[in-house]
Amino acid sequence: MKIKTSELTGAALDWAVAKCEDILHPWGYIRVQDGRTMWITPGDHETADAWHQYSPSTGWAQGGPVIEWEGISTVQQGDAADWVGSVYNYAADDWHLHTQGPTPLIAACRCYVASKLGDEVEIPEELAP
Repeated sequence: MKIKTSELTGAALDWAVAKCEDILHPWGYIRVQDGRTMWITPGDHETADAWHQYSPSTGWAQGGPVIEWEGISTVQQGDAADWVGSVYNYAADDWHLHTQGPTPLIAACRCYVASKLGDEVEIPEELAP
């Protein structure tokens, strides 16, 4: 199912970030389970403790590095419920992509996904809103 990047939230947004990071695999690192995006510890796929929730859109430990290595800037715009994520294009000497979200992590993750995958993303049916 296709969904606008600007409307991605929750597990669908986390899955799209994983797709950008190229850590999706048919049996490997990122899977969808019970409507959540899960990270599997490499080398130990059979035990329950090998599965961890993957949520860069809500956890700074996972989303912060994306912001850092992609050079994404976030700024609060208007009231506390409106954040903008932007990427600077040094070659063009201009801010070339702006996305919005209710939190800085959501705005930044949407910015990352939009910069890699465009304005629409094909997501698994089980993550459809």
